[in-house]
Amino acid sequence: MSLRVIWFSTLAVLVAIPALARAQGPTVDTGPREAPGLESSLGRPPGAMGGLDFTNQGTQSNQPLSGAVGPTGPRVPASISVPPSQVIQPMEAMQIPTPLHLPAPPAYGTLDFPSLSEDVGPPDGLTLDEAIERLIHDNLQLKGQFLEIPQAEADVLTASLRANPILYADTQLAPYGKYSRDRPGGPTQYDLNISYPIDVTRKRGARTAVAQRAKHTIEHQYQNEVRKQIGNLSTAYVSVVAARQRLRFAEASLDGLDQVLKPLGEQETVGRITAADVNRVRLQRETTGLLVNDAEEALRQAKRDLGTLLNVPAEESSDLEVRASIRVETAPPPPIDSLIQIALAERPDLMAYRSGLQRAEAEVRLAHANRLSDVYLLYQPYTFQDNSPFGLKSASSWALGVTVPLPIYNRNQGNIQRARINVSQTQIEIDALARQVVNEVQQAERDYHVSRAALERIDTRLRPAAEQVLQTIKRQYDEGSIDVISYISARQEYNQVVRQYLDTLIRFRLNMLNLNQAVGRRLLP
Repeated sequence: MSLRVIWFSTLAVLVAIPALARAQGPTVDTGPREAPGLESSLGRPPGAMGGLDFTNQGTQSNQPLSGAVGPTGPRVPASISVPPSQVIQPMEAMQIPTPLHLPAPPAYGTLDFPSLSEDVGPPDGLTLDEAIERLIHDNLQLKGQFLEIPQAEADVLTASLRANPILYADTQLAPYGKYSRDRPGGPTQYDLNISYPIDVTRKRGARTAVAQRAKHTIEHQYQNEVRKQIGNLSTAYVSVVAARQRLRFAEASLDGLDQVLKPLGEQETVGRITAADVNRVRLQRETTGLLVNDAEEALRQAKRDLGTLLNVPAEESSDLEVRASIRVETAPPPPIDSLIQIALAERPDLMAYRSGLQRAEAEVRLAHANRLSDVYLLYQPYTFQDNSPFGLKSASSWALGVTVPLPIYNRNQGNIQRARINVSQTQIEIDALARQVVNEVQQAERDYHVSRAALERIDTRLRPAAEQVLQTIKRQYDEGSIDVISYISARQEYNQVVRQYLDTLIRFRLNMLNLNQAVGRRLLP
């Protein structure tokens, strides 16, 4: 077999192998994604499609830029001239931190009821408005999640980049040895080619539109994370106020027991009471002292939780003071229908899904644009043919050509259908979320009114009756008609009402703030 036959046979095999490998339609990569930028601390963007690459690489990444005028043409993959775009890839969801909850109220003493209007905190204490402002600027989780927005802006820039032209140079018909009249061939040719992609279906504009919708979605997702963190902050803030109030109760109880113990020693000496009665009061006093320690630790823990949200160092969280009362007088919120309308219009999670629907619709347009790959205009400004081996004058020339893909088999049909289904899926998700929002608003509004009614009932009925009973028992104790144990028991019954009153106040304050979070707007202070 001649050397020429061997050479052409080998060349045919080398060309045929990649051609066979690339003859099939596009496939879905089911392996793990390794490209950067596919994860987000804000979770999966609503409306984002998964599984397929919707950039213009999906239909032309393996197509050559052939079409040069002349014996041969460059075999350069088109992907090297196309800027990558990752903005429309799905992002893995991140587990949202569990919202903070009020700790179980510790037991506290039962001998005094300090006024709830006093001790709102130091004048320079942190108000709720100041805490929210500080949360937005200093919370570490929000700081990290905010950086998703400039990353999305960078994705918009990437998506808007134009494809690069390709400069290609080659030498053709170069002889093994040299040509002669006895061994004619050639002449040797030197080519300089420039291939410029023309986006006839405007894939770049469609790709940029998807990236911009993705950026808007991420902005709303970040706003929703701020809403959630404000809910956590509200719980932690009320926890500090409640823990401070419970500590006051325990300390007042301890002082009350000390005042009761003072005259008991003299009464024991004269025989009015027994040593067992005195020891019973002393045991209760020691138990109340332990409860004071528990209340102090609960307050420190509540401050640490609040400091964590506000990015306060752990060693400084114990010095964190708030200025707030456990009871806040305010007008009732708007009617439930108005609350639902506000939530459906302003809740950032719903707005994120609506923006995601626009993104899904933009991905349909992008899938349509990807039906046809770029048309490549080929300009060969310089071709040199070396005729010197034949004693002839060499020649130069130019050429112009175009490469047009023929959408016979692959018109991106599968991706188009997938994008359309994704639009319908996103709309269903919006409807489901809207129902959930309505349910949350209704439940929050109901909790608010139930706790408000309970508070008013305690204020108007239970507390006056308990105070009247306590005054009667105290008068009887001062007159000596009942012993100290009966007096303490009566005070304990009275303070059960006090404890219920405090717990209802805490629940009512939290329900006010929870209603704000459910609606997505601060309607109550």
